[in-house]
This record gives sequence, C-alpha cells and structure tokens, in this order.
Amino acid sequence: MSAMTPAVAAAERAGVEHRLHRYRADPRAVSYGDEAVEHLADTLGVDAGQILKTLVLTLSGGEAAARQRARFAVAVLPVPRRLSTKAVVAALSDPSVSRAEMADPAAAQRVTGYVLGGVSPLGRRTVSPTVIDSSALAWPTVLCSAGRRGLEIELAPADLRRLTDAVVADICT
Repeated sequence: MSAMTPAVAAAERAGVEHRLHRYRADPRAVSYGDEAVEHLADTLGVDAGQILKTLVLTLSGGEAAARQRARFAVAVLPVPRRLSTKAVVAALSDPSVSRAEMADPAAAQRVTGYVLGGVSPLGRRTVSPTVIDSSALAWPTVLCSAGRRGLEIELAPADLRRLTDAVVADICT
C-alpha cells in the first residue's frame, strides 16, 4: 500500500503494523471526534475510548518565554474525555512552560500541516512535544486520525508513543 498522507507514510517508513479505516465525513460536523466515534465504534466493534483525538496546544511561560515565538505541543486522548491543560504542562516537565491553551485553529493547521478534523499525531509538519493519555496504553490497538477527515489509522499504542516520541501521562479530567 502506498502512503496516502504524511501520517500513513510515517507508519510505513517505520515498518509499523497498522490498518486504515475510512468513513464518510460530514462537512457540517462540528465535533470531528464524535463523528469518528459514531462511524467507527459500532462498525469495528471498538470502545469509544480506543478512538483518540489530537489537540494542538499553545505553550507559554514567563516574561522571557513571551518574547519567544509561539511554541506548541500536542495532546492525544480518548475522544469522550476532556483535556486537563494543567496536566499537560506538568507532564512536559519544562520549567519554561507554565501554561497551555488550545491553539488557534489556523495555527494548528499551519503547524501540523493537517486540516481540522484530520490532525494526526503522526507525520506532522513541525515536530513538537507530544503527550498521550495513559489510558491509551490499556488497549491492544488505538485509532487516531490518519491525516485526513474520514481516515483513521489503527496501531498499537506503544507504536504510537514511539513514533511520536511522546510522554505518557494522565492528562484527562
């Protein structure tokens, strides 16, 4: 199979076992993660907690950090769960970061190279710190965006962590 997106190409280059799943994305959908769960949970017989969303965060810190150009991080967590930005900051263990907030949608697209609803933790344009919620490791496989709305990649959570060089932590509220 040839790579269709940078995310799929990253998995293939690494020789990671994976499967692709497609569904028809509704252009009017407002919650891309919920849409993926709606289409995939019953079809594949997976738990909604196995389907992960990728959120892009803007990091900030003290005065010196404010003068730097914007820094970003990525959080990967189950679609049904809510993110704790404080937990992400703690997991990053970077003394120059004291705050994280959801990135502006245009910035998220620019930094990752993906459209909203298709942001993948794999194959991003810009490498940035990544934190995966520890609950993902409980599953034999997880699904996350493969870099396009309506396209998910299924892989072992250990492979996702390795390919993203992620920190694993409890980042959900």
